[in-house]
Amino acid sequence: MNPITTESATLLTLPELAARFESAIRDLYPGSEPSIHFEPPRRAEFGDVATNVAFSLSKTARRSPTDIASKILERALKDPDVRATIEESNAVVGFINLTLVPAFWQRTIATIVRDGADFGTSPKRNVRVSLEFGSANPTGPLVVVQGRTLSIGATLANALRFAGFDVFTEWIINDAGSQIDTLGRSLYARYRQLWEPTFPFPEDGYPGDYLLPVADALRARDGERWRTADEATWLPAVRQFGRDTLVAGQREIAATFGVHYDLWQSEKELNERGAIEAGLERLRAMGLTYEKDGATWVKTSESGDDQDRVVIRSDGRPTYYAADVAYFYEKFQRGNDRAEIILGPDHHGYIGRLHALAIAYGHPGGINVLIAQQITLMRGTEVVAMSKRAGQIVTLQDIIDEVGVDAARFFFVMLSPDQPLTFDLALAKAQSSDNPVYYVQYGHARIASVVRKAAPALVVRAQRGEALPALTDQAELALARRLAEFPDVVANAAQALAPHRIARYARDVASDFHQFYSTCTIIGDDEEITVARLALSLAAKAVLARVLGICGVSAPEAMERSESVTTT
Repeated sequence: MNPITTESATLLTLPELAARFESAIRDLYPGSEPSIHFEPPRRAEFGDVATNVAFSLSKTARRSPTDIASKILERALKDPDVRATIEESNAVVGFINLTLVPAFWQRTIATIVRDGADFGTSPKRNVRVSLEFGSANPTGPLVVVQGRTLSIGATLANALRFAGFDVFTEWIINDAGSQIDTLGRSLYARYRQLWEPTFPFPEDGYPGDYLLPVADALRARDGERWRTADEATWLPAVRQFGRDTLVAGQREIAATFGVHYDLWQSEKELNERGAIEAGLERLRAMGLTYEKDGATWVKTSESGDDQDRVVIRSDGRPTYYAADVAYFYEKFQRGNDRAEIILGPDHHGYIGRLHALAIAYGHPGGINVLIAQQITLMRGTEVVAMSKRAGQIVTLQDIIDEVGVDAARFFFVMLSPDQPLTFDLALAKAQSSDNPVYYVQYGHARIASVVRKAAPALVVRAQRGEALPALTDQAELALARRLAEFPDVVANAAQALAPHRIARYARDVASDFHQFYSTCTIIGDDEEITVARLALSLAAKAVLARVLGICGVSAPEAMERSESVTTT
């Protein structure tokens, strides 16, 4: 029999503890609707978990948070089952801090070892989320800036699914504007230059070398067909060829980067089938449009925008906002409950106008916008120049070729999206503890190495969660506490659209494991301690693999180690 089963039968889980504390609050303060979430305290010496619920009650209860926290503790700890779980409790400046008995954390390890990759996954919420990210003009290859958006969006998609949401991922092909004509003229110039090197390139064209192979492909397909044709004849065919070729390349590199979409939606196709008019009809029905100076306007200022927005120009041409009117209407018509969109750093002005659409389409608050800030690309101390218009582009493929998918995915996501990111290519390739992705992956590989060295019979016992009461060392319990945070970290990151929290958590788990590894001998003379520490290691391995997977990063079973690596 698993020793932990009998010993911890009366222990409560953290959600059960939260429910007991919520019941105590309702008894003390009738009419309140408390919601307790335990988190690590601000300082380790305060305990294992903490909640600041007393602060939210202080205004209505008209008492100090510390007084409220003390009364909650007094009421909640009357239950003997709670006492069996909590070793020590205190109220510090209104925070309720709890130190849980070692058996609580030992049982957590048993759960992780038992559940493996399924540990912490949430049941289905029956909430469908449209997640749009990575959209780009089909005028060139994906560049480093889009690499960040792809990493953020794909990580969020994985986190949302882990947290029980039904996620539908979407890419918008911005192929309805004048930039497609510019692409066509740029490609035509490269095509003509295959025979006439001095053929003029358009001043507003896209000068990057990436159009040279596209021009070669056009010549291979059509030969000299377009050399003597007038623009009205060649432009539709050339721009369509360029658009299709570049979109195919974007899709290929996204797949190489481990990012897959449920839908690649053409903006041009959306317009041609009347989606803009369908969305506008809804806005008109809600009284949110008006005519002024021959144009159609939407009352976005009523929803926080700094001014109303034109949706149809006086000459009948739709604005960029018209595509949003069409596409978000379709999102909700397809049964999505929420729509999340990741935009670039110059799009803060879109937030108010998109909120107006959520209200009009019957989903107030149902459109959330995440802004991903700029990237500075470095190679050591050298800044790498990037400008598509000047032809100085660094493609996502360039980044993958230099540092690999794993490092790129992790580096792009490890900082909050609302902060500018400095990506050091030299650091991303370094085999040292300074390189965060190497540090985390090495933690997983180190555990795999330990397990390979252990006697198979002891590994089997560890996989059954045996001997866990032997885990009492502070380094052991610190790692167990960290592993227990995993479900809440992912759920909170998904809810807050904060994928960087997941990458940071991966580093924290790796750090705690390396500390445990340095402090405690895993395979030793005492068989019970060895089994217990192997179980803890297996639990850490499972969590590291899952959190790396959410970030789109592999979890290697073996890695080379540089002499410069420090793990404590």
